[in-house]
Amino acid sequence: MGTSVSPTVSANSAGVVDQVSVTSIKTMVNGDTIFTVVGDIQIMQLVSECVTANDATASTIQYNVVPTVGTATTISGASTTLASVTAGTIVTLVGDAFATAPIISTTGVGLAQTARGVWCPDGTIKLVMGVGSTTGTWKHYIRYKSLQNGAYVNAS
Repeated sequence: MGTSVSPTVSANSAGVVDQVSVTSIKTMVNGDTIFTVVGDIQIMQLVSECVTANDATASTIQYNVVPTVGTATTISGASTTLASVTAGTIVTLVGDAFATAPIISTTGVGLAQTARGVWCPDGTIKLVMGVGSTTGTWKHYIRYKSLQNGAYVNAS
């Protein structure tokens, strides 16, 4: 089970507090639930970090929101290959269009990409892995704002 830490940043001018949840470290598998969302939130950042290196399998990643009520929606395009990425590589959701691929940074440093945020209803956030599971291990971070009283995110 991952950890949830909240709040992590002081309230903005509207009184909304950013919160963060981080998953446990494991391989990425197609259909894996990384976060459970209780209530409605706005995703401000969604980042996956490589903890131990991948082999040459040409895995790709997409993020998928599966609402309790509504239709599952992939909120990113497929990344480029994660083959042979090293520990410290990060994958960052762009969040400007659902077809935009996440950005991969092999330096361990990356820019926040979700300028507008992604509205996410009560439900789950899952991985869509193309080609196959990763061999390396990863952890996932979500920074979000609650859009209703009591909304939160549990990490898997």
